[in-house]
Amino acid sequence: MSNSKHSDIEIEILLLGKWRFDTDSEKITIEFRDDMTYEQTRIQTLLFSKPKELVTGNKFTGVWYISQKKLYLNLRAMPKSFFNLRIPLVFKISLADMIATFGSVFITENYEVTRINSSKFLIKDKEQSIIGTKINNTRKYQSF
Repeated sequence: MSNSKHSDIEIEILLLGKWRFDTDSEKITIEFRDDMTYEQTRIQTLLFSKPKELVTGNKFTGVWYISQKKLYLNLRAMPKSFFNLRIPLVFKISLADMIATFGSVFITENYEVTRINSSKFLIKDKEQSIIGTKINNTRKYQSF
């Protein structure tokens, strides 16, 4: 059961933006957009996990939503995957993207939202608790 005192809508609003999650085996950055899509980058930190990264790539995009204080991530594309082949002068075959889209119908990542505020996010999957930290999108603008 979730300890979060926020409603699903409040959690969605707090999630908007870029977050950093570190687990034992990977470093994850997720940008939650207000059109309910996300872009995720996963960097494997364990040597024996690197081959997985080479095959699937490290960037993923999809659709996200909150329901009953659970975060759901539906994978839609793996744009940096080895299996998204580009044939010179013809077209691009997005085999990995087709598999990801089809697979997301049956397999959805979900995490229980334990706690969240404007700078920290604690979620729990089946095996572990994961702490996220909000990354400020402060941009430096040049004057002309």
